[in-house]
Amino acid sequence: MSKYYQPEIETMPVDQLQALQSERLVAQVKHVYDNVEFYRNKMDEAGVKPEDIHGIEDLHLLPFITKDDLKDQYPYGLLAKPLKDCVRMHSTSGTTGRRVVAFYTQHDIDLWEECCARAIVAAGGTNEDVCHVAYGYGLFTGGAGVHGGAHKVGCLTLPMSSGNTERQLQFMMDLGSTILCCTPSYAAYLGESVSERGLRDKLKLKAGIFGAEAWTEEMRHNIEETLGIKAYDIYGLTEISGPGVSFECEEQNGMHINEDHFIAEVIDPNTGEVLPEGERGELVFTCLTKEAFPMIRYRTRDICILSRKKCSCGRTHIRMTKPLGRSDDMMVVKGVNVFPSQIETVLLNEGYPANYELIVDRVNNSDTIEVNVEMSLDMFNDLKVSDAEREKKLVAALKVMLGIKVDVKLLPPKSIARSEGKAVRIIDKRNLFKN
Repeated sequence: MSKYYQPEIETMPVDQLQALQSERLVAQVKHVYDNVEFYRNKMDEAGVKPEDIHGIEDLHLLPFITKDDLKDQYPYGLLAKPLKDCVRMHSTSGTTGRRVVAFYTQHDIDLWEECCARAIVAAGGTNEDVCHVAYGYGLFTGGAGVHGGAHKVGCLTLPMSSGNTERQLQFMMDLGSTILCCTPSYAAYLGESVSERGLRDKLKLKAGIFGAEAWTEEMRHNIEETLGIKAYDIYGLTEISGPGVSFECEEQNGMHINEDHFIAEVIDPNTGEVLPEGERGELVFTCLTKEAFPMIRYRTRDICILSRKKCSCGRTHIRMTKPLGRSDDMMVVKGVNVFPSQIETVLLNEGYPANYELIVDRVNNSDTIEVNVEMSLDMFNDLKVSDAEREKKLVAALKVMLGIKVDVKLLPPKSIARSEGKAVRIIDKRNLFKN
């Protein structure tokens, strides 16, 4: 099988790709203006009509859409197709308030699964592989999207869902799983479990496709070492479609965005100004082919960098870095911008497992920040180095990274609850007491 799922699209010359984007953008803007009152009102307020949009060069004229807009329009306010034409819906977790729901026609499902199929083939998947899907199923988009993509590639697909680690490992061994799909935090946990049981030589895994939460290069190397695989990143969000919006190729140096379906921009999160390629800013997506729930200039809040630098894999679609944090996830502690990924980088570089809790509080009108860090079994049993010495070293390393002092508390192995889905790393107690 080819290393591409759809080579005629994935290697399309950039000028042809952008011409296709322009054609589809013009049609999509007319679609939402004609069928969604919310979009029509937003465009009218901005003084923009569909006939003003002639191609991607006019994209900046259109207003932004935010998650708050989606929540305000819950559930059907952004639906661009009659409900009778929709065959499925998915939803976010709703942990920060009203859920965001997304709707799909059969056409939307087919295109979404094609995007996921491209990701699986880019990770070396063929119809001879056993694809082990340990993302959650149900309302979460993770399991459904990758599952459908694996079917299109022709993989034997194991719809494991998340949790029940003993069963996961048993099926991996018995059925010879070769590609693992789950969150990186769960992959790290599976790797830890494999090491503890001495099962590494009994597995046939060759690749992993991990997404749905931020993870560092250090975490990637840890997962690759414990599971004996090559670990690939995949990106997506419910509002846009789900996993498969972008994916890594063999170069593992940024994720190719499926530009025939999505236009990506990077903006200054404070001013909304579109930034040039190579600049760090907030990622914005426009859906070109979605029928039921198309997003136009949706602000993801993810911070990243876009690059059209030539890729050795031959794909021509623009690449995005791993999310470098979130504009709404960033914490300001003692006047300093702090991203959880910075802390994770330090911990992994110092040899600690990817299991930690970041607790931020305010005491006597002053911010405090503490990291609960779980030790590895070897560290815990090594009596030559005291906990106080380890803590002192970590405090120093974190201060170099962040510029502020972070209190460190070392915990025994297995002290912190393991995640079978998205890991919850941050406890910001300052937010608990806001009026």
